[in-house]
Amino acid sequence: MCRTEAKPLPLIETARANADGGAVVYAVTSSGQARTTPEHSHARGQMLAAMSGVLVIATEQQHLVVPSGYAIWLPPFHRHALRTSHLFNGWSAYLSDSAALPVETQVFPVSGLLRESVLRAASWSVSDHLSPAQERILAVIVDETAGLPQRDFVLAMPTDRRLLKVASALLETPGDPRSMQEWATWAGIAPRSMTRHFLDETGMSFSDWRQRARLMLALELLAAGTAVTAIALELGYDSLSAFIAMFKRHFGVPPSQFSPENT
Repeated sequence: MCRTEAKPLPLIETARANADGGAVVYAVTSSGQARTTPEHSHARGQMLAAMSGVLVIATEQQHLVVPSGYAIWLPPFHRHALRTSHLFNGWSAYLSDSAALPVETQVFPVSGLLRESVLRAASWSVSDHLSPAQERILAVIVDETAGLPQRDFVLAMPTDRRLLKVASALLETPGDPRSMQEWATWAGIAPRSMTRHFLDETGMSFSDWRQRARLMLALELLAAGTAVTAIALELGYDSLSAFIAMFKRHFGVPPSQFSPENT
């Protein structure tokens, strides 16, 4: 698949607060162009949401996709890199450490209450202190972030250099038809060892991992407006019906749910 080189997009910071009882920075980003950001981390936890398009996050141990209508929570000092699709529009909120917030990275659906609370906070003028009303809105944001259900848009990455070589290649071309035995030979590892280590390091069999990698790329292609039939062919499915059935089994909804006209 050919990917257009992304241009960096500056972050637009619209409101800042530095209160002792709950330091928080809010920001909103919006762009019609793709954006890439190299690996970095923040002293505060970061929540990024996609209102349209797709956000892709890479950490040391995970590959995560955030489709439209969803957000990702990244704990403080959690190193990550990101890229967005060219149709991406979204927002982010930086929250100080709190016992109520998740301690691990997670992807979750954005409730209407969370979205409106963050966008309201983004309209605040720059200030060193939060008013009582603003503190209540901050509490809503924290509660919603802590309480929303997780979704399975996460792909664990292996740590063994040979397995990581295979995983990285499959993320680039998930439709590659080579068998597990062929991939093992290519990476210089015995098939039996590859099977065992893949399960130990990712919690998934090689075939299940590859299946999830394909479906997560499908989310990106759907957001870009690629036809479902073309996606099924590119990702190596035998038929359109097989792709749709697998997509629904994994995500609980048909692929059309993530097409631009439905986001």
